Order: sequence, then C-alpha cells, then structure tokens
Amino acid sequence: MQQLSQFIRYSFSVLLIITLTACASMGSGTVAQKRQAILTMQDKALTRLYSEKPDTRAQLANAPGYAVFSSANVNLIFLAAGTGYGVVNNNRTGGKTYMNMAEGGVGLGLGAKDYRIVMVFHTKASMDYFIEHGWTAGGNADVTAKAGNKGGSIDGEGYVGSITVYSMTESGLALQATVKGTKFWVDSELN
Repeated sequence: MQQLSQFIRYSFSVLLIITLTACASMGSGTVAQKRQAILTMQDKALTRLYSEKPDTRAQLANAPGYAVFSSANVNLIFLAAGTGYGVVNNNRTGGKTYMNMAEGGVGLGLGAKDYRIVMVFHTKASMDYFIEHGWTAGGNADVTAKAGNKGGSIDGEGYVGSITVYSMTESGLALQATVKGTKFWVDSELN
C-alpha cells in the first residue's frame, strides 16, 4: 500500500512539473506578440472547424460570442493534467477577452495530446458567466493517435447548457477515460 501511495505522489509530482512547464507555453514576447499568437492559433482552429463542419461558420457568426482555446493534456496512469490559453470573442461589441485554462482529473489513461476547443455561446448570459466564473467539470474518454495529418482521433461535439463545444485533436498519442475539472480564468497580463 505504501508503494502505491509513493507511486501516486511521484506521478502527481511529474504531472505537476509538466503542467507548470506547459503553463509557460506562450513563451516570452510582448503583450502584442502573445495576443497575435493566440489570434493566429484561433484562425487556424476556425479554418479547420469550418472545413470539417461548414455549418459552424453561420453558427459562430450568429451567436453572441465564441471562444477558441489551445490545450495540452498529459495523462499518466491515474492522473491527468493540462494547461492552455485562448480568447473569447464578443460578436456584438467586437471585444476580446484573453483567458488561460488548467485542467486536472483522475481516471485510467496514458499519453499526451494537443487539442483545440471551440465554444459557441448561444446567449450573452452564458458568455458573461463563462468569462466571470469559467469553471466546468465533466468526463472525458478518447483515443488519439495523430501526428500532423497522419493518424486519427475521435473528435467531438458537446452541449453544456447554452454552449456548444467542439473539440479537435491536433496531435498526440493517448488512451484515456477520466473525470476532470477545467478552470478558465481571465489573463490579467493580456487584457
């Protein structure tokens, strides 16, 4: 039992180090350069989403707002952790709110993946609540084996109240079934 406890502590420590390292994934640069990197990531993610699901272009254009996030996730046996960044776009005002994200969970799995999340806010209240509170919890089960355009993944679409969420894997090798929580918060440096 003591060995299992030590293994879990060790695994958690490794995930924490990986997660903290990934937090710095925006790298150095000016505020303007970091914002531009996020907007470039957003453009690429939306181009892919529109090509795979053409009806989403009108859905995003007609919504009060939408968000696009880039996230990296690591799963090591019983623990999962990840970090990311993105932007919420207010279609009514043209305003942008830059945000960070972190996730943690428990379950079975092994691997790492890089993925994009697009959220469509169907009400202004859901967008405002997300910006102010930004917390979500849920389950996740997926299989990913992808490098560039080679390999495959099971990408999905989900609904959380008045928000539609699209998930697209960029790369990674993962087999996981976890229960996790994700925290989103406003990036004080970029806003």
